[in-house]
Amino acid sequence: MLLKTEPLNEHFGAEILGLDLRDAMTPEIEQTIKKLFLTHQLLYFRGQDLSPDDHVRFGKIFGELQIHVMNQYHESEHPELYRLSNIGEDGKPNGKFPDKGTHAWHTDASWQPLTGGATIIFCERATTRGGETHFCDMYRAYDRLPSLWIHRLDGKRAAHSLDFSRNRRHGEQPMTEKQKKSTPSVDHPIIRTHPDTKKKTIFLGDHAEHIVGMNYETGRLWIEELNNELIIHEDLTYRHKWAIGDLLVWDNRCLLHKVTAYDATTEGRTIRRCTTLDPRKPE
Repeated sequence: MLLKTEPLNEHFGAEILGLDLRDAMTPEIEQTIKKLFLTHQLLYFRGQDLSPDDHVRFGKIFGELQIHVMNQYHESEHPELYRLSNIGEDGKPNGKFPDKGTHAWHTDASWQPLTGGATIIFCERATTRGGETHFCDMYRAYDRLPSLWIHRLDGKRAAHSLDFSRNRRHGEQPMTEKQKKSTPSVDHPIIRTHPDTKKKTIFLGDHAEHIVGMNYETGRLWIEELNNELIIHEDLTYRHKWAIGDLLVWDNRCLLHKVTAYDATTEGRTIRRCTTLDPRKPE
């Protein structure tokens, strides 16, 4: 089945037109969406009106849904949904940034042995200024790496840690001892082969703490240089300005993403997301 699409970026991303995600999906439509997902890396559905039930049902098209360890962000009746909001009980912005780690380039669930596949995110309330989500293409970032770095990174693995990324970004410890103990550091190849497309990609981001087998400080310098200078390119970045009812689906195995800053005292922002776990360990 053909679905109408419009490109979001010269390199990746597509808007899917004329599809109401509340409707029951035929197997044919589901397969088409999944093929478009692998082809474009990022899919955009605008003007949706999804309940949490609808959100979970659509997310399961892409695989098994993660139950995030930081249960303080769980949607009350749907632990698969991770809800981030700065809206207080009075319905007004409370000045607090939920999960500050989202403001650094990262890939979802890289801190687990089975990493994130698709993330499916829905906008309930949007900012007028700031609060965008940016995405950068790690297929083409790999293609642009200098040969010296390709040689350096051959066979190297980075240790990813949720405790590391969240503790340093929040300026406090947002995780309980139980949450920390349940998420020990795991390591993944820095140069990764996407399990479906078989393309080479860079797999790093803010959860990456150090490089296995290297001096810690040297590994940190490598990771910082890669994350901040070598793999992020302006022309390989799509910037999404949210509107209420927007839904995005992206591939964590070949995209990095981050949220831009906004005034949390005057701007309200509420999103909910779910993330699938790829059953295959990264290679």
